[in-house]
Parts: sequence; structure tokens; C-alpha cells
Amino acid sequence: MTEWKAFTVESKDRVARVTLTGPGKGNAMGPDFWHELPLIFGRLDADPEVRAIVLTGSGKHFSYGLDLPAMSPLFGPLLGERALAAPRTNFMRHIREMQAAVTAVADCRKPVIAAVSGWCIGGGLDLIAAVDVRLASAEAKFSLREAKVAIVADIGSLHRLPGIIGEGHVRELALTGKDIDAARAEKIGLVNDVYPDQDAVLDAAHAMAREIATNPPLVVQGIKDVLDQPKAGRVADGLRYVSAWNAAFLPSEDLTEAIQSVFEKREPEFRGR
Repeated sequence: MTEWKAFTVESKDRVARVTLTGPGKGNAMGPDFWHELPLIFGRLDADPEVRAIVLTGSGKHFSYGLDLPAMSPLFGPLLGERALAAPRTNFMRHIREMQAAVTAVADCRKPVIAAVSGWCIGGGLDLIAAVDVRLASAEAKFSLREAKVAIVADIGSLHRLPGIIGEGHVRELALTGKDIDAARAEKIGLVNDVYPDQDAVLDAAHAMAREIATNPPLVVQGIKDVLDQPKAGRVADGLRYVSAWNAAFLPSEDLTEAIQSVFEKREPEFRGR
């Protein structure tokens, strides 16, 4: 078995469990996460012994989202006085690689059920937007927080969530960067059900995965394929557009301020420059 740095993967009774493990605090998504995610889901997609997948986080939280300190070298070349075509093109390539990592989850032919506890922020929301079913524990909290760090969300939330919770709710979450609790997440359709605690939601996710695994596997894959077909082109076009948009417009004094405020552990002061 492969030893992963940002995940653990285990399988039993035709159900695989993929667990985020960091190494960043709160299972934050650093370079290892983005490299390993598509490899793991590519292998699970090809494994005939796996018929359903549970995706969860280790510890108290699902994920704090992008590990800004670990990923800051990605932004560095854009923050000088002259971010010319080469660094912008390279940045766009990195965005598209990260998009492809999450798209590997969406494209997996095996149904994926997310069991969310604690915080699910930014990139965590991108990730669960790509799964088939989302379940939460009562203390779970969700936030599409990129606006608060001077970034237009570019890994899939803005493209996949409208089909899940509706455009009005997506606009509210994206424009405010606000936090919502599990009860609100259930009310707007972000999660199907809410369970009392982390153990209960994980048990429920595995029970659903086992139920799916008893059905004819090719039929299950066909259902996913048919349901995904109407939105696949729209999502792909949107991801390409936002990667180009961010490569052109993301460099700003506000982005520099956002990154510095994270390192200095203070509130940012944005000036629109």
C-alpha cells in the first residue's frame, strides 16, 4: 500500500475511506494534498473492489482550506511590481492543476460521500462541492471565505455549488465570506442530513456507502454519468475562465495584505488596490 503524506486510505466491504490528515493544522491543503488527491481518486476509480467512497477529515475538523503559509510560494512571483506574462502563465497552470485535482473527485465513477465535522473552509468547500452526497455533524461549520483573503474562489465552489444550493445562496456565501452552521447548511441543501456528533456522521456515511455498494456497480456508475452530463461542460468552461481571470487580476496590494495578515496573525486592512 502507498504511504500518503496528506491522506490515509483504507478499504473494507467494497467501501473505501479517504481521510484528510494535513500535515497542516486543521487538515489544511498544502502541496502534498494537491499532488496526492488526483492520484488517490484515480486509483479508487480503477479499483474494481471499490464501489463507494467516504471522504472525511482527521481530528476535529474536515479542513481549514488552503494552507496559505505552505502555498505562499505560488503567489510570490505575482506580488512584485512587474508580474509579467511568464509568472502569470505559470500561476494559471498551477490553478488548473489544483482544479484538476478536485475535478478528479467529481469525475470518479464511484459515488463519494463526504462526512463533515468541525470547520469546512474555502478549499474544503471546493472539495465537498465535488462529491455526490454531503453529511454533517451538528457542530460543523462552513465558509466560502476566499473573498476575505482577496481571492476569487477558483477551484470549483462558484461553479458546482449553484447546482447544489442555488445561485442566491452561493452569492451570499461568496460575497460575504460568512460562516454558516450545520443547521443552515441543511436548510439550504448543502448537506443532506445532520447527525449529533462526528462518530454518528461517519457511521451514517459508511452505512450509505455500503447501501450503494450493494447495487449493480455499472448501473451506479451510469447514474453518476447521466446526472453529471448536463453540468460537465459548464463547470469546465467556468474553471478555465476563472483561472484566466485570476492570473490577470489576482495580483494586488490587497492580496499581499491578506497573506501578511495571516503570518502576522492580525485582521487585514483592504484598500482596493
